Amino acid sequence: MTTIADKLHKVRERIAAASAQAGRPADSIGLLAVSKTYGPEAVREAHAAGQQAFGENYIQEGVEKIAALRDLPLQWHCIGPIQSNKTRLVAENFDWVHTIDREKTAERLSAQRPDGMAPLQVCIQVNVDGGPTKSGVAPDDALGLARAVAALPGLRLRGIMCIPEPAPDFASARALHERARLVFEELQKAGLPLDTLSIGMSADLEAAIAAGSTMVRVGTAIFGKREP
Repeated sequence: MTTIADKLHKVRERIAAASAQAGRPADSIGLLAVSKTYGPEAVREAHAAGQQAFGENYIQEGVEKIAALRDLPLQWHCIGPIQSNKTRLVAENFDWVHTIDREKTAERLSAQRPDGMAPLQVCIQVNVDGGPTKSGVAPDDALGLARAVAALPGLRLRGIMCIPEPAPDFASARALHERARLVFEELQKAGLPLDTLSIGMSADLEAAIAAGSTMVRVGTAIFGKREP
């Protein structure tokens, strides 16, 4: 039986190989293990294999998992949509948020981040391929949102996150991810000190790394296929 530790090792090998192919150091790409729908014991197993950063799509499930694993030095990333009535839960429990696509959401997170906690590390979500049913601000609106978020207390703007549509091959996937990199670079040129380009998942992490990803979000390749 293949363990979570075995799968993590294979994912790290993929990251190292893709980094070498792109002429980049492997340690320039962070690995976020997406643990949604898997229980605390799966996270413990991944932590025992050296993984510290975990992503949760469902806020209530994530908060319960965070509470169950407070004995471990883990870093928790909210990578799912955030409804207005859930911003306090996110602000009080998570270390990172990848999915800010409205100024109102950022303002609520800023106001609700408890005093004494480190700033909430945040990315704005950008819809790079124009999917009408997908979350994310349009590329042309990214700079305005980024500047608004960067000005809020209690938050630290780190970069952008994108979830482009699945592509049929490596070249197509890389082209989509390069759109995200261009947005990222435009924000940097505008004077925003960004360091995080959160793109790439289990199926396309190689293409994302070739395009410049600094953080890949991998779930299935680590924890296995999820039940519907």
